[in-house]
Amino acid sequence: MSGVPLIDVQAQRSRLGAQIDARIAAVVQHGKFIMGPEVGEFESALETFIDDDQVTALGCSNGTDALVLAFQALGLKPGQAVICPAFTFIATAESVAVLGGVPVFADVEPEGFNLSADSVRSAAKVAAEQGLEVVGIIAVDLFGVPADYQALNAVGNELGAWVLADAAQSIGGSHDGKKIGALTTVTTASFFPAKPLGCYGDGGAVFTTDPELAEIIKSLRVHGKGTDKYDNVRIGQNSRLDTIQAAVLLPKLSVLDSELDARQRVADLYAEGLAGVVETPKLPAGARSAWAQYTILTEDRPKLQAALNEAGIGNAVYYPKPLHQQSGYQHYHLDQIDLAHTDRLTSRVLSLPMYPYLEDTQIEQVIETVKAALQ
Repeated sequence: MSGVPLIDVQAQRSRLGAQIDARIAAVVQHGKFIMGPEVGEFESALETFIDDDQVTALGCSNGTDALVLAFQALGLKPGQAVICPAFTFIATAESVAVLGGVPVFADVEPEGFNLSADSVRSAAKVAAEQGLEVVGIIAVDLFGVPADYQALNAVGNELGAWVLADAAQSIGGSHDGKKIGALTTVTTASFFPAKPLGCYGDGGAVFTTDPELAEIIKSLRVHGKGTDKYDNVRIGQNSRLDTIQAAVLLPKLSVLDSELDARQRVADLYAEGLAGVVETPKLPAGARSAWAQYTILTEDRPKLQAALNEAGIGNAVYYPKPLHQQSGYQHYHLDQIDLAHTDRLTSRVLSLPMYPYLEDTQIEQVIETVKAALQ
């Protein structure tokens, strides 16, 4: 039996390849490679997809730039603190630090992978005792599962801090029927090729329900320009979404909901087949995950990885080293903040193959390999 890749970005081409190729050819024909008409079309399609009249979608060059643009628009100043989860990809904290802000690492929930509202409260208290001004909270919908924005927004109100949603892995997900992109004032997205909505290179977006912030972000992504492109009214950057990437994303967005249904089916089969063998991910009530990754917990990760590797089954550890232990970020860590749940996850998490075009035989192969290794 052949192996199973962790993510198969080519599996989608049999469904969408002709449409995507035609879209790319159209861009090559009209030659408007930067901020061409497909960018505006994609932004409008995103807004329709989010299905909230208050949301403005703005494409940009990648998910990290989306975070930086959001922080710039929100007015983050050097020395100000932003509370973020210790268990996430580095871009979350990097985008704070690169602007001179101070990332303050908080713990994740006891069950799940997302930022804990209780830990945010504790972290804010410790930060204040250290003389830091906490101005923001950044949550991450890790592996596609929506964070608890109701609780986090409440904490933000208590602290007088804004809440930003890092939805790099979760576009298409929802909570209580409301799509990610409309759950906070500002949300950022990544369209890296392996994401549930991925382009043929780098791409990202910022969503906001605040019209003033939308205008600022439009300016910031094009060098801070004003009404005249040669009158730059603020310090910005070059963070535009390429037209070809928007063209690639348009057909992909049109099938995203059906692909998320397919991802949910894979997740359901995994949960059923692996029950009692490993700890499978659990969704909060009313939540729909984008299932960017299917991440289990096991006490025997080396043994399981060896079995999966031998069978040619893709797997990965996201993330083997939390942010507060990484060399460039250790100095930000405040020792008084308890990160016990984060530390537990880093030694136990393992992601299994997850994409919408997994076949039943492949899913069964993964399940049987896991069971054989651990039972």
